[in-house]
Amino acid sequence: MHDLTLTRRQALWGTAALAGASTLVVQGGPALAKAPMATDQAPYFYRFKHGSMQGTVISDGILPLGEPSSSFLGTSKEEVGNMLTSNFLDPSNVILEQNILVLNTGQNLVLFDTGMGESTIFGPTTGKMMENLKVAGIDPAAIDAIVCTHGHCDHVWGIMTDSGERNFPNAQIYISQTDFDFWTDEAKLSMTDPSYMKLFVEGARKNLLPNRDRLVFVKDGQEFLPGIQAMAAPGHTLGHTIFVLTSDGQSMLAIGDTTHHHVLLLEKPLLEFAYDTDPKMSAKTRYRVLDMLATQRMPMIAYHFPWPGIGHIAKHGEGFRYYPAPMVMQELPEKT
Repeated sequence: MHDLTLTRRQALWGTAALAGASTLVVQGGPALAKAPMATDQAPYFYRFKHGSMQGTVISDGILPLGEPSSSFLGTSKEEVGNMLTSNFLDPSNVILEQNILVLNTGQNLVLFDTGMGESTIFGPTTGKMMENLKVAGIDPAAIDAIVCTHGHCDHVWGIMTDSGERNFPNAQIYISQTDFDFWTDEAKLSMTDPSYMKLFVEGARKNLLPNRDRLVFVKDGQEFLPGIQAMAAPGHTLGHTIFVLTSDGQSMLAIGDTTHHHVLLLEKPLLEFAYDTDPKMSAKTRYRVLDMLATQRMPMIAYHFPWPGIGHIAKHGEGFRYYPAPMVMQELPEKT
């Protein structure tokens, strides 16, 4: 039997010889080409199945909130930073997605919320809905229903263009009357607290009032379109509404702004968010909805979670944890 044991010196000589050979090959071979850095990502839409329905998630672009301690209230700046850092997230700038759902029910083509429109109050990265609809092959004129979770800027400001044209000329608009009344109230234009009130009311009036004849007010528990049922989830706004989507016995929840962050408001669901109309009510609603999702193991789509915002919620310690669903980029062939 041969002795296959290598001494340390033999091993080092062997490594050096290989390195030298590699150098000779590279030096004697053709020059390696240099390519410019690519700047484009994949198209910003994602399709999935829900029973016999087809969903397409369209991005309106990322919405940067900046340093998070001024937005997520009820704990220290240090704890917020630690929660983000321990989840490998930037503690200096919270980035929210804007995941707009287009649901083809077979009877209706339904758009859930409409993004920021042409406004750049959160910077130049928002307002991408129309171009991403085009990339996804969805004709805005084919959308016959717009379902609004609430009346905030990043949810209804894409209904109209800045020049006053309808982006979706054939769509009825569904929203709770509570939110419509609150965010189009002319008296609130003189409010200075909170500081964003005047701006938000102006934007809601600009997008909702020209469509008054197309508005349909939805009520808690109402199935207002086949397979789409309203569920009141007040607090973020007083009329904030989420939607149960049911097809072939399968249910999914579109949770809107029930929770804005997949870590901060799940690990600590009773934290408060600066843009909540009633922060205490919002926290109670958030806990109730998250608990329901965890208990029923119901899938959900969240407007502000990491792209494309689809997954499950599970109980975790005193709070909850988000489990994103794997993105299905290719269907397995059916067994014959």
